[in-house]
Amino acid sequence: MFQTDAVQGAGALDLDVDTLGVDALSLSSHKFYGPKGVGILYLREGTPFMAQQSGGSQEGNRRGGTENVPGIVGTGVAFELAEAHRESNNAHCRRLRDRLIEGIDSTIEDAYLNGHPTQRLPNSVSFSFSGVDGGSLGRELDIAGIAASKGSACTSSSLHPSHVLLALGVPPEVARGTLRLTVGPDNTDDDVDYLLSVLKSSVERLRLVPLQGT
Repeated sequence: MFQTDAVQGAGALDLDVDTLGVDALSLSSHKFYGPKGVGILYLREGTPFMAQQSGGSQEGNRRGGTENVPGIVGTGVAFELAEAHRESNNAHCRRLRDRLIEGIDSTIEDAYLNGHPTQRLPNSVSFSFSGVDGGSLGRELDIAGIAASKGSACTSSSLHPSHVLLALGVPPEVARGTLRLTVGPDNTDDDVDYLLSVLKSSVERLRLVPLQGT
């Protein structure tokens, strides 16, 4: 059996389950601008599955409880729209993403792009900044009205560097200064310019403050 967490790929990649060859695939509605708190689980026919929640058998013994009809309908419509506009949205996001990468590379010293410069999702950028704590940097951006993250939401409460970045060979002292930035269809060139300006000044200011534990 093969299962894939395709949450970040919805609305950005072709998720044909036969082409991917997966038996199970999971998505989250809010990633493609659908209702929050709603998810999708594709199960290929015959794939064994243990219910996480006991109750009535009306859902094929997969989940007890009444169906969330508004959430289901909203998710379906949002996914249809995401697929219909996938190519144009990807082109828009890819251009802004590349501007972010070029701008950070050219204006901030000791900034390291995580992953391949082009073989990556069209809307996402991950950078590590030496001498900076990612959590502190995220708070600086938040004060300036910019939503960013030091990593995946799954590990938002962890104080340790990403085990994925460490496995890729990123030194711990650099990995702890990681920031994830994501653009969307509504973002503009002005947004990128503002982010680059705030990010540069924030990194320079935080580098003047000694990191704890160093």
